[in-house]
Amino acid sequence: MANRRSIRRYRSWYGKLLRFYSKPYYERFGEGMEQTFTDLLRERAEEGRGLLGCALWLFVETSAGIMRENIRYIIMQNKNIIRIALGTAFILLVPLLAMLFTDQVAWDLADFIVAGALIFSTGLAYELVARKGGTRAYRAAVGMALAAALLLVWMNLAVGIIGSEDNPVNLMYFGVVAIGIAGATIARLRPQGMARTLFATALAQALVPVIALMINKPPINSVEAFMGVLGVLGLNAFFVMMFTGSALLFRRSRIRL
Repeated sequence: MANRRSIRRYRSWYGKLLRFYSKPYYERFGEGMEQTFTDLLRERAEEGRGLLGCALWLFVETSAGIMRENIRYIIMQNKNIIRIALGTAFILLVPLLAMLFTDQVAWDLADFIVAGALIFSTGLAYELVARKGGTRAYRAAVGMALAAALLLVWMNLAVGIIGSEDNPVNLMYFGVVAIGIAGATIARLRPQGMARTLFATALAQALVPVIALMINKPPINSVEAFMGVLGVLGLNAFFVMMFTGSALLFRRSRIRL
């Protein structure tokens, strides 16, 4: 009688422990594991052997199994996030290795943190947004838009697009990215709404150098100054084409979200 009460009590505790398994694993194996636990304790009781030591050992062994299974489950559920993190680390190895061979690359800890955050967040955004689309055109549009935004922000923070990174007119480029984010939110990531958003983003990108030239009015009295202005316009044209290309790809997309 005492053994039966002990077995029921241990089984109750063991059943609660099994709840720490992932839900799919518990639903598949939980009942069978609980029954096996009970059968083992009953065999021990029939042999006249103590139950506490066996129960403790099974609790420890199962706890280790729970940890292994949960780690495996988390990895399987978040394998894309892990790939993004590994990809980010691999990209950051490039400037890290370059610093060993040249003085032209001089990143500090803040540079690595900012760059890592930008790359990882861009990859994560692609994973979350692109999987909503079932067509190649939609995924390509998302990738092109995010790549353009990443390069725009990165270049702006690193060296600045107009003048140096300390030039306040460069803040307008963050407004360009904000237009894209706000438009995507309003469009709820639907292709046609995203196409309009990216066209608006491209227009905002094109207006930035025009506004900057109207504000600063740099004297173009030399070939070097002219080439500098031409370089800014050419770089902006590159981003305009990126955003426009993304908009055209979204327009071609025929998915329903």
